[in-house]
Amino acid sequence: VDVLVATPGRLLDLLEQRAMSLKEVKILVLDEVDRMLDMGFLPDVRRIVEKISRDRQTLLFSATLPPEIERLAAWVLRNPELVEIGIRRSPAETVTHAVYPVAAEQKFDLLMALLERTNFDSALIFCRTKYGADRIAHQLKQGKHAVAVLHSNRTQRERIEALEGFKSGKYEVMVATDIASRGLDIAGVSHVINYDVPEHPEDYVHRIGRTGRAQNVGDAFTLTSGQELPALQAIEHFIGRKIPRLKLENFPYLYTALFETEKPGGKRAIGGGRTHRGYSFGRRRR
Repeated sequence: VDVLVATPGRLLDLLEQRAMSLKEVKILVLDEVDRMLDMGFLPDVRRIVEKISRDRQTLLFSATLPPEIERLAAWVLRNPELVEIGIRRSPAETVTHAVYPVAAEQKFDLLMALLERTNFDSALIFCRTKYGADRIAHQLKQGKHAVAVLHSNRTQRERIEALEGFKSGKYEVMVATDIASRGLDIAGVSHVINYDVPEHPEDYVHRIGRTGRAQNVGDAFTLTSGQELPALQAIEHFIGRKIPRLKLENFPYLYTALFETEKPGGKRAIGGGRTHRGYSFGRRRR
């Protein structure tokens, strides 16, 4: 065998069964490392690397370089050359963006109101954590939505069922972590909703890239609480544009200073208003 291509889990299984040895490996290629991070495979990757001689050439490919991958790269690579190709900072022109500032405790209520008032074909909702995705999916199901869930704790069978159900229209909504933000080509996603603002600006571009594909139009909504404003501003700096702030009519927003003042020239001031409830957005409930 000259070339071996394998997933981390299956390769470890074969190594533990002593069905193969990696002692003679001269070139190690770690591909889609950001996806392996999302799926929780990095500990397995480290175990595999430890079984390979350090006298090797190592190539590491990743669409993004969050801190976890930077630490892995520092450990697995020696005097590496960094090659950056096709860094995508600009979202597709076919996607309309909007930010909906809201108090953290009202996020789910606003999500439900948006879904009720939006004419969508299928909506992909991104959460930052697996626990958050499960929680939001459970609440949406209670609200009579047909919902699929996709994250790294789901079995392969559950992932396939979720994806096929979402593609076929069995599920109108999919709630996912960033495992679904890269590499998935799902036709007909009319809306992407960031329930949590992504921590890394490039993840915003990847997330909203799931809609507006093949010259179709799409919408990207981002629900933002006061604590998430720095992350939102980092995204705007990364993509080189300001994302419009919108309010949903007749939604009972909690009080915030965000919508009250506008700077001279008509530009809305950016900043969270700190109230007795913490950072929150909207108008005072009466």
